[in-house]
Amino acid sequence: MKLTKVLLLAAFVLAACACRDEYGYTIRDHTIIYNTPARPAGQQSMLGFACDPIETVRIGIIGLGDRGKYVPRRMPYIEHASVVALCDPIPERIEGAQQSLEKRGAPRAIHEFSGEDGWKQLCELDDIDLVYLAVPWQLHTRMAVYAMEHGKHVAVEVPAATSIQECWALVNTSERTRRHCMMLENCCYDFFELTCLNMAQQGVFGDIVHVEGAYIHNLAPWWDKYQGDWRMTYNKDHHGDVYPTHGIGPVCQVLGIHRGDRMEQLISMDSGAFSGQAKADARHGEGAVNYANGDLTSTLIRTHNGKTILVEHDVVTPRPYSRMYQIVGTEGYASKYPIPSLALGSDAVEVLSSDDLDAEKFMSEESRDSVLNAYKVPFAREIEALARKVGGHGGMDFIMEYRLIYCLHNGLPLDQDVYDAAEWSSLVELTEMSITHGSMPVRMPDFTRGEWNRLDGLKFAY
Repeated sequence: MKLTKVLLLAAFVLAACACRDEYGYTIRDHTIIYNTPARPAGQQSMLGFACDPIETVRIGIIGLGDRGKYVPRRMPYIEHASVVALCDPIPERIEGAQQSLEKRGAPRAIHEFSGEDGWKQLCELDDIDLVYLAVPWQLHTRMAVYAMEHGKHVAVEVPAATSIQECWALVNTSERTRRHCMMLENCCYDFFELTCLNMAQQGVFGDIVHVEGAYIHNLAPWWDKYQGDWRMTYNKDHHGDVYPTHGIGPVCQVLGIHRGDRMEQLISMDSGAFSGQAKADARHGEGAVNYANGDLTSTLIRTHNGKTILVEHDVVTPRPYSRMYQIVGTEGYASKYPIPSLALGSDAVEVLSSDDLDAEKFMSEESRDSVLNAYKVPFAREIEALARKVGGHGGMDFIMEYRLIYCLHNGLPLDQDVYDAAEWSSLVELTEMSITHGSMPVRMPDFTRGEWNRLDGLKFAY
């Protein structure tokens, strides 16, 4: 009897380890290698997936803080969108959102939830199609999975997940339930990024060799706005690029990641936490906490097709805001910061003096603006004036939500799918693992399970 119990216990432990390791990693030949498990029975790929057209997209918003409170201010301007449910632990925020809807001529939301399980009640409603999540990072995956399991499409703020386990949970749930899971990566919808993506897809830059992206944003004025100090706490507890998607998302679209190419290997390193520790000491008392996140985290990624990506994260130094956003091709170059710049063709750079490298110049502003105007994405051109008026980070939030509703209404594939959400978010854990192991190379998992080259680039559906 005792032997039987021992064997059963051993079998249980082995099964638990196997389950944990299925989405885990091994270290071999000085490389961290993440597993790509087989697709479970009953699941189907979501690449190119389109749901049945939805006449009016009924939306439930969870989280009405500094990010979510703006959603009810924009949605009334989007045709075929209706906010019908609101959820936040602070009732005053719900009433503020209701007034935002009324002020813009939209009806008040039918449902309000503010209790501990209010978010679950919202997801369980029969009269919503889309759950919009604007809550702290640590809650994203849990809520997104629950919403999909209750038949809802999901739009989730960035990053969509904070671990590889969570990334796979999003992928598997989306594949099993056949529900969209779009990460709300708004930087893919800024005007310069959209235009450069169109140029890249039309071959203006030639073969893309290298791209760069970043999140460089001094958060000194913002730390107090994160309820319960959750963002400072996350940075305090974690190494790595904890907020990678603003930088990695737009450049992944340029490279056609999981649409003809895939990220295969990365290596990451960080500086010391000089500014970060000082800010933590100022908030919590000197020596009260040990601030883990380096002031600057740099990550270099190589793709299957031999392209390279540089991504940076810095939220504590005085550097001016930048997402870097650079495209280096065989026939051209684009850069957004500090000002939008282009260099195209064999005469891309005018050299005024061989002794003065600072004399090399980009295209003139007039020529640049002419090119950018010629390659504007049609839908961005059509709604540009309205987007700039309604706003949301200069209009890109509005364009993102407009596109989401447009695609759901017309039964078209979304611009960003669950694999984008997983791959871009996976850098949170992968960069931390690399740094923790002395900047060891990391072989990345393939969330498409070998289907990364089945689609031919991102095609905006109209």
